[in-house]
Parts: sequence; C-alpha cells; structure tokens
Amino acid sequence: MSEPNPYADGEYKWGPGQGGAPGTPGYGYPQGATPPYGYPQAPAYQPTLADGVPLAPAPQQFPPAPAGAAPVLAIGDITVVGDQIITPAGAMPLKGAVWNAMDMSRTEEKIPTVAIVLAIVFALLCLVGLLFLLMKEKKTTGFIQVTVTSGGRHHATMIPATGPDTLHWVMGQVNFARSLSV
Repeated sequence: MSEPNPYADGEYKWGPGQGGAPGTPGYGYPQGATPPYGYPQAPAYQPTLADGVPLAPAPQQFPPAPAGAAPVLAIGDITVVGDQIITPAGAMPLKGAVWNAMDMSRTEEKIPTVAIVLAIVFALLCLVGLLFLLMKEKKTTGFIQVTVTSGGRHHATMIPATGPDTLHWVMGQVNFARSLSV
C-alpha cells in the first residue's frame, strides 16, 4: 500500500506524505501546534502518589483446592472443597463465611380448565359434576438466592424453585454450610 500507483499520471496526489515538502505533517492530529478544542491534551503535571500514601492491599489469593479433593457441598455454582469455598469469582476461605438464603419463589393454586369443562358437562346431568371444581393444580415458580461472603469477597447464586420442597432442601444445604464455617 505504500508503493505509488503505477497507473497514476503524476497530476493528482493525496494522502500523508504525498504532496508537500518532506517533513511537513500530513492530515490528522496537528503536530507541533496547540491542539484545537476536542483533541486530547497532555496534563500540565505528572500525576504521582506522594510518599507515605498507603496503597490498598492486594486481594489475598488462596491456593487452589488440592487435586483429587472431593467436594463436601455444592449449592448452585458454589462448591465447598476442604477448607475453601470455590466460586466462579475465585476461592474464599471457609472459616468465618457468612451464608444467607432468600426465598423469591411463589406457589400458585388454580382450578384447571379440564375441571371446569367437566363440571359444566356433568352439572347438566346431575349435581355430582360440581365436585370437579374441587380439583386444584399447584405450580411453583421463582428462585431461591444463596449468597456467601468471606475473605472480602461476595458471591450470589440463584437456584430455580421446582416445587414447594425446594426451599427446605436449599435451607438444609445452607445450614450445613453454616455449620462447616464455624
């Protein structure tokens, strides 16, 4: 691309380094002059930290879990292995960890469409058809959020609620994790 066009007749030349005396700047950022408004400018001072200003400590890194160690507990993407809590954000110490669980699920109860149709059909024949209205259908939706905080880190995971017993299972796991964190 830096070679001249062999088909050019020599009259029309454009672009950087084409036309103009050698050493003169091409188009773009102005060189040697004060840049106009909108161009980035160098700061008038060199920003540095003064002596004695404490820096934030580097986050403590925990060694990886030993190879072949079996997980003691797994809640969503939180896994307890040995004396560590392994999350996608990194490892945390198990000792002193704070575990929380929040139920964000709900269970709805409704009469299914089949029961309404059967009640109308059999209500015309006899009054026994009204018993079909006693049919109920329960549906659980939502999530249970489990959070863990330890070693200056925090991680949260969401576990889908598949039934009303999901909360009891998750709370059992969280209580076991709390007992390990003491």
